[in-house]
Amino acid sequence: MSEAATAARSGAGAFSGFERMVAWRYLRSRRKETVISVIASISFLGIMLGVATLIVVMAVMNGFRAELLTRILGVNGHLIVQPLDSPLEDYAQVASRINGVSGVKYAIPLIDGQVLAQGNVGGGTGALVRGIRGEDLGKISIVSSNIKQGTLDGFDTGEGVAIGKRMAESLGLVLGDTITLISPDGDVTPLGTTPRMKGYKVAAIFEVGMSEYDSSIVYMPFSEAQLYFNM
Repeated sequence: MSEAATAARSGAGAFSGFERMVAWRYLRSRRKETVISVIASISFLGIMLGVATLIVVMAVMNGFRAELLTRILGVNGHLIVQPLDSPLEDYAQVASRINGVSGVKYAIPLIDGQVLAQGNVGGGTGALVRGIRGEDLGKISIVSSNIKQGTLDGFDTGEGVAIGKRMAESLGLVLGDTITLISPDGDVTPLGTTPRMKGYKVAAIFEVGMSEYDSSIVYMPFSEAQLYFNM
């Protein structure tokens, strides 16, 4: 029985004797086959580098995707529950029922509202105000564990807010400064609707690592957000 037939019967693994024999046959040099051997070696190296590059790129992309999802879901959560056409007045009961669902880590009551934020410099920037209780903000670890300046201690008892680092930089704000929030949904008067304007002390500055969030979100105590948005 020939060597090739014996190797073929010994197994069909990725690196069985037959494959090694064929590879070595085309890679080793002979006097009359030097050019063929060089071409085979270059082809082998090209395929090896191509596969290695593909593996590295896929690993980087998978890591980027996982990190992106972690930050997005860490700030927004997997699911938002809101009423169709009326205020959600029984939010505590709804949150309690959702927390009772198997697999739910936590449910947090939130108040969302669009405002114009103004600081010490610039003409202002659009911002998303999120009213949240201090204990619930502590559950959002991607925010509470990335406080760069200030603290969230006593968040519920004061009128301070937490803003992103990029927003602080664009508005020229530092810890202890006042950020002015202007809402178009103000009080109705005989002359029309007047914008609602109020200043809040910057109590904390966070950085979650995504420009969209670090430049636009303002966390406000839940009770203060209820007063600000007339809820």
